[in-house]
Amino acid sequence: MLSATNLERRDAQSGTVLLHPTSLHLRAGEHGVVMGPSGAGKSVLMRSLALLDAPDGGELRFLGEPVGGHEVPAYRARVAYVAQRPALFAGTVEDNLRLPYTLLQHRRRRFAPDVIVALLEAADRPASFLGKAARDLSGGEAQLLNLLRVVQLAPAILLLDEPTSALDALATAMVEALLRRWADGNAGETATLWVTHDPSQARRVGNRFFRMQGARLEELGGVP
Repeated sequence: MLSATNLERRDAQSGTVLLHPTSLHLRAGEHGVVMGPSGAGKSVLMRSLALLDAPDGGELRFLGEPVGGHEVPAYRARVAYVAQRPALFAGTVEDNLRLPYTLLQHRRRRFAPDVIVALLEAADRPASFLGKAARDLSGGEAQLLNLLRVVQLAPAILLLDEPTSALDALATAMVEALLRRWADGNAGETATLWVTHDPSQARRVGNRFFRMQGARLEELGGVP
């Protein structure tokens, strides 16, 4: 589904290597986990794969086709980046969920409350959650909303950059349950790439494992 070949990045000012030439191939049904110390380059890798920061070299392909130029907005709709800290807007949870449908990329889509309610059930949240004010959400609920806003658009791949690192155990379980429901509902046609510092979470959510060290990516032979 997603193929990066010799992807690399350098700091525009100093020329410092932020990501050594990196190759990564992610197939449908795979759930990769990237671990490593802070500053190792994990977020640089994820933002490069999402094309939020332009790579300085290498090639990125999605479903076998090279990505670049005018294809980037459509690519980001299918390969979605989820940051550690969600950006929410004024209004209710439902207002935030409806917002993406005002964007040009999703103008032909329609908000589907039944899809959202089914996902909320997996996270043990009632349908009334849709009416809650975004400003009143806990950290876990804010990340849940952030993920709902993304997965309702049916991405093929989720790039999850430490989405639960600031959450307690209960909120983490809620987020993981939502993502399991999303993956299970797509019958192996989707994939994820997680960044986490928690080996136990890596074992729960992953079936391929990587270590990032010194801006270099290495695949591990087994479970961490």
